[in-house]
Amino acid sequence: MVSAKTIAAILEDYEDIVIATVCSHSSLQIFHGARQEGFRTLGIAIGKVPRFYDAFPLAKPDEFLVVDSYSEIKDHADALVARQAVAVPHGSLVEYMGPDDFRQFAVPTFGNREVLAWESDREKQRSWLTSAGVDMPHRISKPEEIDRPVFVKYYGAKGGRGSFIAKNHDDFQEAIKPGMKYTIQEYIVGTRYYLHYFYSPLSTSGYRLSKGVLEILGIDRRDEANIDEMYKLGAQEALRKIGLYPTFVVTGNMPVVLRESLLPEAFEMGERVVERSLDLFGGMIGPFCLETIVTDALRFKVFEISTRIVAGTNLFISGSPYADMVEPGMSTGRRIAREVRLGWKQGRIGEILS
Repeated sequence: MVSAKTIAAILEDYEDIVIATVCSHSSLQIFHGARQEGFRTLGIAIGKVPRFYDAFPLAKPDEFLVVDSYSEIKDHADALVARQAVAVPHGSLVEYMGPDDFRQFAVPTFGNREVLAWESDREKQRSWLTSAGVDMPHRISKPEEIDRPVFVKYYGAKGGRGSFIAKNHDDFQEAIKPGMKYTIQEYIVGTRYYLHYFYSPLSTSGYRLSKGVLEILGIDRRDEANIDEMYKLGAQEALRKIGLYPTFVVTGNMPVVLRESLLPEAFEMGERVVERSLDLFGGMIGPFCLETIVTDALRFKVFEISTRIVAGTNLFISGSPYADMVEPGMSTGRRIAREVRLGWKQGRIGEILS
């Protein structure tokens, strides 16, 4: 991984900061939020400049860097540094650039890149979350041991593509793709909520942790292609017989407000996950999402963590019912830019970049 010494040396030559990210995923709110905080912005476009930015002038980057492919982004590190860029990672950037190239990307990047090793490895991720006292679905070690409905998910951020439900070993064999790494978890019947957190090691006011502050900026649910909640367990066999294969590909998001009685547990879960990250790898920084199921007993089960801005935050570019009670109109994209600005003003920018 690019060393902290290298990033520190780059930052010594910066006189200001340009916020940069790939033109995909949550880029509109990242650019919009950066502009609200007074930063210039740079969009990294693949192949050509996307025209749709013309329709959103308040979120259009001030300039573009066009590359032929995600794999070429690392080769333009010097050009980005020359523009005094700070990269903001999102799901598309990390997934399509590739973990190895992302770790070696010699551009100051928001957050702690050490978290990637813990997020992308399902075994390490589970160890992190369970050691933080987070309740997770029961894990099935081998397909032959499937004795209840299970949810199978491939490693990496796939946007739901390839995930499937199996009731037994035969179901699993019918759906699995050879050569793919996967995890098998008990299928929990409940309502899935995606909680958008923000951890600031720099702030001192709010829900205090041992170091810094934890915020909840929004919550969403996800619309998924071909399948819906009530039919996930019973419809698959009949659909397969007529040549339809249900998928969990995310096609959209819906805003959610939790029962207020669930908020204390939501904060306590986030707190334990952050505190454990500080112990394990120096802490994750900025936005993260706990992907949960709430049962009819009103208990959270966490089936995954995403350790950067998630696409569900795009619902709240003008704020959310939660963010508005901290500062009206605060999006996750703007909150990232606000943290960068705070670090720059305090002379602590190195604490939130890697």
